[in-house]
Amino acid sequence: MAIAGAVTAPATRWRFWLGVAAGFLLLLWLLNDILLPFVVGAVLAYFLDPVVVRLQRAGLSRTLATTMVTVAAALISVGTATAIVPPLLGELQTLITKAPQFAVQAVKSIQPVIEPLLGKLGFSSLSLEDLQAEATQWAGEVVGVAGSIVGRLAQRSVAVINLLSLLFLTPVVTFYLLRDWEKLLAAIDNALPLDHADTIRKLAHESDVAVAGYLRGQALVCLVLATLYAVGLSLVGLEFGFVIGLIAGLISFIPFVGTLVGAILSIGTALAQFPPDWLGVAKVAAVFLGGYLLEGNVLSPKLVGDRVGLHPVWIMFALLAGGSLFGFVGVLIAVPVAAVVGVVVRHLMRRYRASSFYRGSVTGG
Repeated sequence: MAIAGAVTAPATRWRFWLGVAAGFLLLLWLLNDILLPFVVGAVLAYFLDPVVVRLQRAGLSRTLATTMVTVAAALISVGTATAIVPPLLGELQTLITKAPQFAVQAVKSIQPVIEPLLGKLGFSSLSLEDLQAEATQWAGEVVGVAGSIVGRLAQRSVAVINLLSLLFLTPVVTFYLLRDWEKLLAAIDNALPLDHADTIRKLAHESDVAVAGYLRGQALVCLVLATLYAVGLSLVGLEFGFVIGLIAGLISFIPFVGTLVGAILSIGTALAQFPPDWLGVAKVAAVFLGGYLLEGNVLSPKLVGDRVGLHPVWIMFALLAGGSLFGFVGVLIAVPVAAVVGVVVRHLMRRYRASSFYRGSVTGG
């Protein structure tokens, strides 16, 4: 009977935790439309908790430190959005509108180089009129799709509720989570199963290191690259250089995508703007080459590091899967979930390599 009970207990426990995980995913899927302010509030609280802890060490109470940090973060967010977002959207719309003209001018500047190559490969020569017509149609479709998406979102009551809650509810959620952060962690710690508490604490610490190392480090990388690209492209005189640089830097959290998209947009714009002054094109290329080398050799190793254990392919898969399953909320939680899954998988692999299933039976010969 004792053996049967020992065998049954682990199986029951596994079924319990699998049921909890399935229930959590189901609840996340059902409440997806209203979770945005809570997820954003939790992300902000996670980012801002170290600042609150430092203020506590300086002698402030937890509530006062939380109030100061929340108010400061809200003011900075509102000020930044008010100052940057409207002109940025205007520049982006103008860039999309002028994209057909830029595409034709860029192709015209490199046409003498690529025409002989196209002839050798058996392709027909480029028609600038057809290219302009295609580019104009593409730009119109992009603007039309963006307008229709905005229109549909504006008509959906859930979207309006999400927007209002994001503006007004997120600061409240952030404040209460920050104020009670230590209490929440203590409550979770007290609820851990006693015979596995040490293992769970160890995995939680490894997950925290991975998540904090990636999120906080990658946020700094994106901020530095956005500033570098925006200022650098503006200084070399590239039209729309500021908005292109910001876009390239802010999407650099997707491996290779930010640099690739920014390089294509900026060099294409440079080919339309600078020739026959090829030095301007070289300066634009140099800005992105410098940013790429700085990210790969200085920023990512110093600010993110290899200790997080997140492979670029795993990050891209997590972002696509999270966005496909849960929309924008899924994108927000994709990387933290991927980090935790990576930590758990590495732990299970260590357990597997230490087990008899992997090692087999050792026989003398």
